[in-house]
Amino acid sequence: MSATALPAAPRPLLLGLIGTGLQLSRTPAMHMREAAAQGIACVYRPIDLTALGLGAAALPELLTAAERMGFDGLNITHPCKQAVIPLLSALSAEATALGAVNTVVLRDGARIGHNTDCSGFAEGFRRQLPEVPLARAVQLGAGGAGTAVAEAAMRLGIGRLTLFDIDAGRAGTVAAALCDRHGAGRAVAGTDLAAAMAEADGLIHATPTGTAAHPGLPLDPDLLQPRHWVSEIVYFPLETPLLRVARAKGCRTAHGGGMAVFQAVHAFRLFSGREPDVARMQAHFAEMIAGG
Repeated sequence: MSATALPAAPRPLLLGLIGTGLQLSRTPAMHMREAAAQGIACVYRPIDLTALGLGAAALPELLTAAERMGFDGLNITHPCKQAVIPLLSALSAEATALGAVNTVVLRDGARIGHNTDCSGFAEGFRRQLPEVPLARAVQLGAGGAGTAVAEAAMRLGIGRLTLFDIDAGRAGTVAAALCDRHGAGRAVAGTDLAAAMAEADGLIHATPTGTAAHPGLPLDPDLLQPRHWVSEIVYFPLETPLLRVARAKGCRTAHGGGMAVFQAVHAFRLFSGREPDVARMQAHFAEMIAGG
């Protein structure tokens, strides 16, 4: 009598996150919990440049080390989303358009760069702010994450996006690239925040302001009116000072957890080749945030 062969266990995953100040990131835990729920052994290691005393210049060494140690993929965060691009074999269409990578799949000797920040923000926005007016919006921040968020804003149907950044030239560059892809006049670098907010339907916040390391508000709260919607990308804390003020004024709001979860959902699909359980990942994220 022959023994029945047991089904092969799913291939284990070895993943990492490269960036600075990673101690509060929930991405490693989200990937490991979802993998475990699917019967996949997964180790996800934060590679914190700050803790290692390194900068973005260490990226070539780190990518080579990850390949040699058999990593399946890496998430990439500040300050490496642009710096990693010259080190990759190929880019997805999304990453090429944005000039930023937050997910690298390591497979068969190739390094393939993707961007799941854009799709992650868009999905979180749709779920939290359905049917809001989208004629005009203001976005604060045009860095690595801000670039992806601005592209998502175009895809969500925002008619005209006014971008503000501490580096006015960077805002202008991002606005010009958006107009090239989506049509003249769809985006512009702003010069007068009060005037832009007076005309806008809503506000997208894509700077670190509101985190523990960068406390405070990103704009004068008097510029917020009850008719505005406010969408945040900061997720720790989930209730940022900006969202607290906006809700007190009667604004509709979207917290940064939407982008955090859905960028991980889309990255998990790329790393594992499996379909993640979105509701399960949302529940796990909520559990982690509630636990502090």
